[in-house]
Amino acid sequence: MDCEMVGVGPSGDESVLARISVVNQYGHCVYDKFVKPKEEVTDYRTWVSGVRPEDLETAEELETVQKEVNEMFKGRLLVGHAISNDEKVLFLNHPKKYVRDTQKYPGFRNLVGGRKPSLKMLAQKVLGVKIQSGEHSSIQDAQATMRLYTMVQEKWEKRIRERARLNKHQRNKLLNKKSTTKAAES
Repeated sequence: MDCEMVGVGPSGDESVLARISVVNQYGHCVYDKFVKPKEEVTDYRTWVSGVRPEDLETAEELETVQKEVNEMFKGRLLVGHAISNDEKVLFLNHPKKYVRDTQKYPGFRNLVGGRKPSLKMLAQKVLGVKIQSGEHSSIQDAQATMRLYTMVQEKWEKRIRERARLNKHQRNKLLNKKSTTKAAES
């Protein structure tokens, strides 16, 4: 998933959702809608968002998009880059265990010395693809993000399973220790 934002407020620096695009695991676009902001847009940020005033004339209401997106992702993985920004403007709180953020994946962070890599850099370095040269395309960004995820999916999911097993083991160890301590105190 990828979202594009426009600016509202006096200086246009408050971000609101203007477009959302969702691709499947093969990179095919399955959802792409412009979203009508509730406030007056003071900065379309077209140079980066790709959004123009005419795109929002027939845009969908936020509530409709929220409902559709919530339904679409129910029980499914949500893959994105710096996904918390998209979740914030969508007012979406997807369960963390179902979120895969390519900006946070250690293998990608290692490419930039542990910092948070940009999608543009990852696409260039890992995929050999040039994106975001001018106006952004939320479809193209979602496709690049999904491709990055699928490249490391097996490793990433294995790491998550191992960490969950380790956490469960540590919780059980802690519970056993507490039980032993209580029994000794009795």
